[in-house]
Amino acid sequence: MAYRTENPATGVVEQEFTSLTDADVARAVERADAAFTSWRKTPAEQRAAALAAVADAFQERGDELARVISTEMGKPFTQAQGEVALSSSIYRWYADHGPALLQEETLDVGDSAKSVVVTDPVGVLMGVMPWNFPQYQVARFAAPNLMLGNTVLLKHASICGRTAELIEEILHAAGIPEDAYINLFVSTDQVTDIIADPRVRGVSLTGSEGAGKAVAETAAQNLKKSVLELGGSDPLIVLDDVDVAETAKTVATARMSNAGQACNSPKRIFVPASMFDEFVKVVVETVEAMTVGNPLEDGTDVGPLSSVQGRDDAVAQVERAVEQGATLHTGGTALDRDGAWMAPAVLTGVTREMDAFKEEIFGPVAVVYSYDSVDEAVELANDSSFGLSGSVWAQDTAKAEEIARRLEVGMTYVNEHGTTKAGLPFGGVRRSGYGRELGRWGFGEFANTKLVRVAG
Repeated sequence: MAYRTENPATGVVEQEFTSLTDADVARAVERADAAFTSWRKTPAEQRAAALAAVADAFQERGDELARVISTEMGKPFTQAQGEVALSSSIYRWYADHGPALLQEETLDVGDSAKSVVVTDPVGVLMGVMPWNFPQYQVARFAAPNLMLGNTVLLKHASICGRTAELIEEILHAAGIPEDAYINLFVSTDQVTDIIADPRVRGVSLTGSEGAGKAVAETAAQNLKKSVLELGGSDPLIVLDDVDVAETAKTVATARMSNAGQACNSPKRIFVPASMFDEFVKVVVETVEAMTVGNPLEDGTDVGPLSSVQGRDDAVAQVERAVEQGATLHTGGTALDRDGAWMAPAVLTGVTREMDAFKEEIFGPVAVVYSYDSVDEAVELANDSSFGLSGSVWAQDTAKAEEIARRLEVGMTYVNEHGTTKAGLPFGGVRRSGYGRELGRWGFGEFANTKLVRVAG
């Protein structure tokens, strides 16, 4: 697997990175295992101080970090700045709350014995991270586990080499020992060997279903804990009391954020039949008014996709939907530019029989459906093998909440979609994966909650 930065806005290879040999990998695992002995004994307040310093560094170097995101995977600069700020907030949250989360808990079980639960780290962990949110997704894995006292081996996406180096540099400068967090430029086969190593106690992956299946299989064969955050085809249900123009503009903007390359992007939009035509009209107008351009330039709304292959895959999905009977209102084609450019698309008329109904479209494509009743909308929303998040939009928030609770997903929202904060749990069900990240929930995934009982 070649690690290199191929700027998706230009198609130019700007930097290449040296992959590790098997001997290098073996040494890295040995180093992380040895470092666990001392890092787990480091006072919690000292580990928290290091994470606070990481948060400070992300703030201080925000523009530099954002620029790398834009260059490596094409995210518009202002959106990249938002990702950096979110990453900083995650390190800060665990610095602020980590020591308290490590406090032992006394259990009242109605006898005279002393019964407490202590939270211990488990050891060396392997993280396999994706390219679409290259700094945020590392933060939500690394921050809680470093706070716990685990040590981390991190394999980043092959197009995010500079991001991977910068994160490692910042963590080490902030006080995380060099052997407690190790960046690895490794292949898929090497990842499999690392997971199988008895010194590695767990693995977390954010990525594709295929990668998730492979990692879960290796982890299961070796009796290792795994956490998976995979794809999503999130439903967004609009109720009939909304301001149509305002809601349609908001939804269109949300769908096209990060060129649609987010697992929890609102990929399936359900609208009452009574307002369907007006809603689609506004979505199309909003999308067509967006500036598709250089992610580093002011005013850009949609950048390139992360790669030419990713662009071609999304274009092919749109073409197949049209061939099967869907209506394409705008966009959906590759743009005649160097790089990975695609015209943002709006589809309607997708039915259950079409591939686009079942698949995740990982690109700037809004699919809008019409419904006649709320029950029909919920049934359609839940008719998916995915289950990451979903949302309901309405003026009557009580009614919207009731409907949101019926969605079979890991996260539901009212009048917002995909909101991520350091203290909120993140994760899905079904083919969207298992386990939770962020907040106190993410803190416990790779912890040994050990019972200590002393007879009275």
